[in-house]
Amino acid sequence: MNIRGYYNWLHGQWPAGKVEKLPVVGEDGATNRDGIRIVGDLSGVPLLKFSSETGVKSIQAFMAEPSFPKERGEKKEGVVDVAIVGAGVSGISAAMEAEKAGLSYVLIETSEAFSTVKNFPKGKHIFTYPTEMTPSGGIQYGDRSDVKETLLDEMREQVAESGVRTTNGRVEKIEKEGGVFLLKNANSKEGESWKALRVVVAIGRSGNYRKLGVPGEGMDKVMNRLHDPKDFCSKDVLIVGGGDSAVEAAMAISECGGEVTLSYRGAELNRPKPENVQRATQAAAEGKLNLALGTTVKEVTENEVTLVEGKDGPEKTLKNDAVFALIGREAPLGFFRKSGLTVSGDRGTKWWATIIFALLFAVWIYHWKKGGVFTGPILGFDPKIWWAGVTADPKSFLAAFKGATSDRSFYYSLTYCLCVLFFGIRRIQRRKTPYVTRQTITLNLFQWIPLFILPYFIFPWMGANEVFSGGGFGQWFGDQFFPGGSYWRAFGFVLAWPLFVFNWFTDEPLWGWLILGFIQTFVIIPWIVRRWGKGAYCGWICSCGALAETMGDSQRHKMPHGPKVNKLNMIGQVFLWFAAILMLFRILGWMLPEGNLFEVAFQYLLYGAPTKDKGLPLLNYAYLVDLLFAGVLGVAFYFHFSGRVWCRFACPLAALMHIYSRFGQFRIFADKKKCISCNVCTSVCHQGIDVMNFANKGKPMEDPQCVRCSACVQGCPTGVLSFGRYVKGQKDENGDPMRVLDILPASPVQMRELNELNKKR
Repeated sequence: MNIRGYYNWLHGQWPAGKVEKLPVVGEDGATNRDGIRIVGDLSGVPLLKFSSETGVKSIQAFMAEPSFPKERGEKKEGVVDVAIVGAGVSGISAAMEAEKAGLSYVLIETSEAFSTVKNFPKGKHIFTYPTEMTPSGGIQYGDRSDVKETLLDEMREQVAESGVRTTNGRVEKIEKEGGVFLLKNANSKEGESWKALRVVVAIGRSGNYRKLGVPGEGMDKVMNRLHDPKDFCSKDVLIVGGGDSAVEAAMAISECGGEVTLSYRGAELNRPKPENVQRATQAAAEGKLNLALGTTVKEVTENEVTLVEGKDGPEKTLKNDAVFALIGREAPLGFFRKSGLTVSGDRGTKWWATIIFALLFAVWIYHWKKGGVFTGPILGFDPKIWWAGVTADPKSFLAAFKGATSDRSFYYSLTYCLCVLFFGIRRIQRRKTPYVTRQTITLNLFQWIPLFILPYFIFPWMGANEVFSGGGFGQWFGDQFFPGGSYWRAFGFVLAWPLFVFNWFTDEPLWGWLILGFIQTFVIIPWIVRRWGKGAYCGWICSCGALAETMGDSQRHKMPHGPKVNKLNMIGQVFLWFAAILMLFRILGWMLPEGNLFEVAFQYLLYGAPTKDKGLPLLNYAYLVDLLFAGVLGVAFYFHFSGRVWCRFACPLAALMHIYSRFGQFRIFADKKKCISCNVCTSVCHQGIDVMNFANKGKPMEDPQCVRCSACVQGCPTGVLSFGRYVKGQKDENGDPMRVLDILPASPVQMRELNELNKKR
């Protein structure tokens, strides 16, 4: 197998979708600017019911702010409580909630209320998912909400009953002056502005339509919206796109007699709802629709259009009267940037300044911890000064505490543990599922007990009280696990080879660690990975995962996605084979006479010189892998590229488990009928997995990168995803491999559904 084949076998054959640039939105629409909330599509879920809910929740969140009542009491004339930008479903729902709460507000709309729904094709079927969900306020959806025209009538009736009124205008940007938000009206020649204490942005993807980028695109026959399918019943039409809008437009025109070709760059339709995929597939089988999958438009002319298969495949020219480019809109990012709202993926001066500072800080802290450079009197204080003049019985616990706190690594480890604890509590409060609660507690226990309390307090105290000396098992245990009082080696009880190599790469074999480590790496970990996936270790045990899942929890959406970035996953494979070669040299060095070639090569590869104190930076495993990648880069990038940079790209143990995972039973199963292709699951994956590409096909997600963090399962707005595994040799009633789902709930939607079911019983 060559390198390309090995890469494909590990990861390269799996989907690698990208994440769309959108404004960064938190809970209840919160943004980086206090007082401005974003609702609707741009909050992450393109569903009518969720749009209603986000609009209502934004007003309720403003009402719950302690400072809001006081500001209302002190506001000046001409200032409203809330300015709402956009009169779509979410904006109208926010206005209805403001009306209900007795707030003064202005609802600003460029064209007319519900313009997005109004521009849907005539007779378009509307999916009001999730069917069991009832919004807590705002626009509601009844029996007439399944077709565009009746849905509009129903929503307009609710607006009329509520008394909500709109104001025509177009907000150019949002500024703040004297504690009041100013919303600049681009339609006013006099520079008119609306003034408000709080702002709700509900404009959706109201930016420019995405372009095909081909010759002839500017012709009048190339359009971005279909108003009435009957206008094209006897014409040759090309629809470009792979979403619900494209499929529904193609079906509407073909059903009234049009000759329709649906061109989509993907090899299969995986984004539309199952009902639409079934309609299109059946129509294609009956010859009523030409499905041109895996094609792109090359050129549009007056009477023809040219399609090309793949990148450089064969071309096909079709007769053509009209082209509909239904490939979506770009979010109005310019508006958000001018208004000072953070857009995901943007890297301005602040981004670069903070990442440089983070790198410099990480360089210092790791070198200081190891007792190397950057340890002068200002930045590198000597911890022993805390204990100057303090005496204690050498066998007392106080003496053990004194010894621990005299070690620089103690302060680093303590800080690490406190971060896991503090951010872990915040994670539990934020996520609120039994899965996250139990996982976070487990990670904390592993971090605090075997990785901190045991090596810094318990084992030193036991050693001082001669537990590891005086003969017998205690003597053997001390000699094989902590020779010379090296209690830091206790990290190896949790951190297996090759993540933690220094219990294996010793001058003389430590048989205790070699035997235990072999069982860890080649027996226990393969077993748990086979049954529960790579994340059974990465997400529940490992200290790197502990910090990533706690301190890195709110940063996971920053992980880069895409096929180019996926190639960096091979760094860990390089480090894995580097560690394997070192292990081979170490074993041969033990077996051959002292000073042999393998011994010398091992020392240079591990430390850069025959002794670790004289090693050359960057030219050895200890510095390049253990310090630079695992420490400096892994931690410095937490708040810029998510907390899983080290785990995903460079960890050699993760790379080994990547191999184990290819033989595993763990999967994330998907209920395709519920998938709305919103891409939330992919966008929150800090391993860069294109989860949606599995989910909207109904295929089990088996990408070996998965660390079971549960972000995709929890974030899915319709409860599509579930953790589980295949049971070898067993079949279900349909003859498919038997699936067993996890009993620990990780999806809030599924938890609500289960509660509703239990109530009915």
